[in-house]
Amino acid sequence: MTHSDLSAVVLVSGGLDSMVAAARAREAGFRLLALSVDYNQRHRVELAAAARVATALGAERHVVLPLDLSAFGGSALTADIAVPKTGVEPGIPVTYVPARNTIFLSLALGWAEAAGARDLFIGVNALDYSGYPDCRPEFIAAFEGLAELATKAGVEGAPFRIHAPLQHMTKADIVREAARLGLDAGISWSCYDPTPDGLHCGLCDSCRLRQRGFEEAGIADPTLYATRP
Repeated sequence: MTHSDLSAVVLVSGGLDSMVAAARAREAGFRLLALSVDYNQRHRVELAAAARVATALGAERHVVLPLDLSAFGGSALTADIAVPKTGVEPGIPVTYVPARNTIFLSLALGWAEAAGARDLFIGVNALDYSGYPDCRPEFIAAFEGLAELATKAGVEGAPFRIHAPLQHMTKADIVREAARLGLDAGISWSCYDPTPDGLHCGLCDSCRLRQRGFEEAGIADPTLYATRP
């Protein structure tokens, strides 16, 4: 089934997961409305990656929305808190940004309703990830229900669909999916704490998960790391 006459709002962070999720939307035939959020994150280099991804996927429009979450803080990505480098943390790590995916999906929902789109794509994953609560299937299902209650479109019988096509994939599965889709994984960005010369640090949770994904997939990793664990 294709959707060549329909648009979808795709959240594009610049990371590998969001790139693959957006590419899945394109493969399904949706026209892409790409949304990135400039939340004054530590890894701002990801915004340049998001622009590369949106261009590579042929997005009809790419909106980079400024929303300074560093005003709230509460995360190693938005405040002066060290990014852990000793391995994947147990529990919910300090790189969790409070309610980030709720905020981002709300913004995507607003654009989708304004644009007449009914489909939203997000690259959350509940297997090989950092333990964030807003990556779980329960969250995605609950937000879809909220979208129906909170919008004119939903009330009038045109509900929204929240697509999380990577939800139950391992990072290795995602790497293989990127290869199947013919994507250049090298244009994506994962690191939480880039080096001054623009390399992946190689030691944060996200770098470790990325490295492991490529290793387990048996696919060459195009990423330039400052170091490896």
